[in-house]
Amino acid sequence: MTDTNTITINPVTRIEGHAKITIHLDDAGNVSDTRFHVVEFRGFEKFSEGRFFAEMPQITARICGICPVSHLLASAKACDAILGVDIPRPAKLLRELLHMGQLTQSHALSFFHLSAPDLLLGWDSDPATRNVVGLIQKYPDIARKGIRLRQFGQEVIKTTGGRKIHPDFPVPGGVNKALTVKERDILRAGLPEAMASAKFALELLQKYQAANSEETNTFAAFDSNYMGLVRPDGALEHYDGKLRFTDLHGNTIEDQINPSNYLDVIGEATEPWSYLKFPFIKAQGYPDGMYRVGPLARLNIADKISTPEAQKAFTEWRAGSNCIRTSSFHYHWARLIEIIYALERTAELLDDPEITSTDIIVIAEPKNAEGVGVIEAPRGTLFHHYWVDEHGRIEKANLIVATGHNNLAMNHAVRAIADKYVKSRTLKEGMLNRVEAAIRCYDPCLSCSTHAVGKMPLVVELVDPNGNVVDTLRRDA
Repeated sequence: MTDTNTITINPVTRIEGHAKITIHLDDAGNVSDTRFHVVEFRGFEKFSEGRFFAEMPQITARICGICPVSHLLASAKACDAILGVDIPRPAKLLRELLHMGQLTQSHALSFFHLSAPDLLLGWDSDPATRNVVGLIQKYPDIARKGIRLRQFGQEVIKTTGGRKIHPDFPVPGGVNKALTVKERDILRAGLPEAMASAKFALELLQKYQAANSEETNTFAAFDSNYMGLVRPDGALEHYDGKLRFTDLHGNTIEDQINPSNYLDVIGEATEPWSYLKFPFIKAQGYPDGMYRVGPLARLNIADKISTPEAQKAFTEWRAGSNCIRTSSFHYHWARLIEIIYALERTAELLDDPEITSTDIIVIAEPKNAEGVGVIEAPRGTLFHHYWVDEHGRIEKANLIVATGHNNLAMNHAVRAIADKYVKSRTLKEGMLNRVEAAIRCYDPCLSCSTHAVGKMPLVVELVDPNGNVVDTLRRDA
């Protein structure tokens, strides 16, 4: 609590990275403003300058230990564009297989480890036990299913890429490891259990939503635009595809945009109170051009899903008078539908005759002065954009990650929850936990997002052992 009119939640718990929330009250004790502050800083865009472009997949993978696969793939695709090559089809299949493992493990982690404690243990339960350890103690069977489901996703990554974290598997021009028949069959054998756990999780969530429909349908619900990749027929897509933007009613704003032209439609703003940039739709301006990405956005913009079980779940998603889901809580629902899709797509990829081919890489010299790589990471659309000199050295790099795209939306979500539950200076744990949970719906990865030098002032304070500030150094924006 910084003063009597400001509530500070620091840190925001059960997310990746470091952030705080401030809730500003008026003299009557009602919410006048809220802010989601990203307080960590990392400079990957800047210190990548001067490095050889082919090093970028391994450099940028170190942005995050949770989603290194996402950065590896987006970076490798950007490098492919600099080479000016189409990679062999088997290499593309293997990259997508790695990606499906990442979607499975990341979504399972988000739902079972980070969000399920709120749902199963209760918003108002003791914070000391409202975590994955408390979940294991009270619901060991449910926790085990979550652990095993995430483990399968990690095994897909390890088997395909060579190791679970920071595999050096995707490289410019393809991949550097073929999948053996034995490895393929081992992964096939794990699919039935993983699918059973995914369907169990979806049923568990749907029961919770049915029992708490008023709250879940209105939880940090607000109108926004949406963005993501789709196939030419409008189907859900994660590895390839073109960009689609839709409005709050689901009407198409832009469609089938080549991802390499993203700067034509997306602008980025900065604010002095956060290291995280604020992307927006240029045609609508800032901040009116707010949009959301990630599982909820992908299902809101898609016309269909190409696999049968996920399509069945998608039909339920689109049921009702309004087929566009605006509640931030429904990110969880979309996440579980996407796990089912990822597992079905994994089965399709493993059944492809070319999945064990050794035609996995093409060797070439740099041909183009820049390259853009885009994929749908678990949290949303991920852009890697590199400019190189005549020797292939990075002159400039630009990364826009899912958490950045969702920055305006997360601030809206915090305000929506605070307006509903924070009514005075007399606060209950469940109120503040719901404010944090609004952020957890988006499963932000703050280490990924604060990669660039923004315009936030930097203040360094020297504090003596008694807590007194003895000197201050400030660099203004």
